[in-house]
Amino acid sequence: MTSTLRPAAPEDYDAIAAVVDDWWGRPIGFVLPRLFLDHFHRTSLVAQGPSGMTGFLIGFLSPSLSDEAYIHFVGVHPGERKSGLARTMYERFFDLAREDGRRVVRAITAPVNETSIAFHRRMGFEVTGPVPGYNGTGTTSVTFTRPL
Repeated sequence: MTSTLRPAAPEDYDAIAAVVDDWWGRPIGFVLPRLFLDHFHRTSLVAQGPSGMTGFLIGFLSPSLSDEAYIHFVGVHPGERKSGLARTMYERFFDLAREDGRRVVRAITAPVNETSIAFHRRMGFEVTGPVPGYNGTGTTSVTFTRPL
């Protein structure tokens, strides 16, 4: 299936929220509140195929760190995994970040998400962690950093 990338819109939130837990196989939607599509839709992407949404990337250009961009959440329809769609969305986001003068892209994941860790390594990210307390007491995260 061929997907077309387009900028996200605030109106995409409901469609993303409707599939995210199913795509992950566990409750995860709580880490993607509506505010990300309301405030960062211009730097986020939606992939559309003939039958509907096939993926999305929620990312933003840091308003505080002028040389950094951040990928907050990425989803690919289970039927589209291993198709190169995630790589294509990341590469499009890298281009967007470079065009704005950003030199680094960051992301995080849970240590149990071995698929994400392996994907980020393949995409050229430096992987650090697990980092205890990254998001507060009792949390542990793996961090990703990729120079552009």
